[in-house]
Amino acid sequence: MKKIVILDFDGTIADTKPVILNTFHRTFDAMHLPQHSDEEIAATIGLPLMEAFPVLEPMDKEKAAECTATYREIFEDVNREIGVPMFPHVADTLHQLHAKGCTLTIATSRGYKSAADFLRSFKLDDIITLIVAAEDVRHAKPDPEPVLKTLKHYHLQPEDAVVVGDTHFDILMGRNARCMTVGVTYGNGSRQSLIEAGADAIVDDFAEITEMV
Repeated sequence: MKKIVILDFDGTIADTKPVILNTFHRTFDAMHLPQHSDEEIAATIGLPLMEAFPVLEPMDKEKAAECTATYREIFEDVNREIGVPMFPHVADTLHQLHAKGCTLTIATSRGYKSAADFLRSFKLDDIITLIVAAEDVRHAKPDPEPVLKTLKHYHLQPEDAVVVGDTHFDILMGRNARCMTVGVTYGNGSRQSLIEAGADAIVDDFAEITEMV
C-alpha cells in the first residue's frame, strides 16, 4: 500500500474550470489585453499565474505580476457568483483513503490561501495535512520540487507515493520525482495528453484510485 497520495487541486479535486475561464476573460478586459479562447486558457491551467499570463500574451514580469494581482481580486467575485463544486466521489474516496491510513496532501500551482480556503469549505482540511502551493516552491510543475518537498516533509521515498492529477504538468511532475502517477480524465487535460505524459494509470472516476493505493 502507498503511504502518501499527493493530489493536484484544480481539475482533480474541484471543478474550478468555469470560474478560472471567466476570471481570465474579465482580467483581460480589466487589463486592456486581447481576449483568448477558452481552449488557449484551459491549456495553461496547472501553471502558476505568473507563468500562465506570459504564455497567453507576451509580457514582462512586472506586467505578469499586475495581471496576477488583478486576477486574484476578480477570482473572489467570480467564485461567489458561480461557485466551485467538488467532482463526484472525491470526498468519499478521500475519507476512505484517510481511514486506510494514507497521508493525503495537495501539490498545487494555486496560492496557499485560496487552496486552504477551498479545502475548509469542502470540509477536507481535517484529512489533508499539507498543502504545497505556488509560493512554497521555486520551481513549479512539471518540475518535481512540489513532490520532493512533500516527501522530505514526511521523511518518505518516491516509491511510497502516488501522484494524482488531471494534466500533463501533474504527471510529468510525478514522473520527474520518480513516483507512481495516476491521471484523471474528467478534468482539464485530455486522455491523450495523460498517455503521452506517461501516466502509470488513467481513471475516469476518482473512486477508482482506491484500487491503486
